[in-house]
Amino acid sequence: MKLVGKVAIVTGAAFGMGKEIAKVYAREGAKVIVSDINLEEAETVVASIEENGGTGKAVKTNVADSEDVDHMIQTAVDTYGTLDILVNNAGVMDNFEPVGEIDDDKWESVLAINTTGVMRAIRKALPIFIEKENGVIINTASTGGFSGAHAGVSYVASKHAVIGLTKNTAYMYAKKGIRCNAIAPGAVETNIGSSMTNVSQFGMERAGMTHGLSPRSGQAEEIANVALFLASDDASFVNGTVVTADGGWTAAF
Repeated sequence: MKLVGKVAIVTGAAFGMGKEIAKVYAREGAKVIVSDINLEEAETVVASIEENGGTGKAVKTNVADSEDVDHMIQTAVDTYGTLDILVNNAGVMDNFEPVGEIDDDKWESVLAINTTGVMRAIRKALPIFIEKENGVIINTASTGGFSGAHAGVSYVASKHAVIGLTKNTAYMYAKKGIRCNAIAPGAVETNIGSSMTNVSQFGMERAGMTHGLSPRSGQAEEIANVALFLASDDASFVNGTVVTADGGWTAAF
């Protein structure tokens, strides 16, 4: 097992990629804080982990709320004594609105969850990692983090920012024993579309021109395997990079 003795937090862990990351980390020996705004489903994930001999604890977290983020990190320390791995996976889609259609409330909501929540979690975890001179941060970015054609303006901007945050953090703290990487999934079968309402027809039509080039949809388990590699000592020399997991979609352009 690759994560024996480690303590991990996975946000957005009640469904999809976060759920599978939490499960594979527990299977590999980590004690996992299963963090999500949906506590009931997070507890279901913990029950599954425990049924398979793993260790986990559900924590209700709205990553857009700084007090919730602080509580999440502190719960890991209070429950398991430390923190070794932070996976910032929680996120929402926009409604494919281009900049001419986005309103302030939607922009601010998407950025608060997808970007500011990531920054706050890293900021809170860093003193723990610096004291230990060891720590792993994994951020879920997106192929929308380096392409302008995969979603609306707020989602694309938020994921571009996550990639910048990842690279800056990796560089700044590399000599402190801290690694920070991101995963850029392509089209993966998750429930993130449930956060979409009143989809922009214009934006969807434009994005659809590139979505049709995706060879296939990925499975959440495939992203979890990338997250396992990045969390493990197998990736000890991997820092400040973005691992694209999209089945070859972005190889087309």
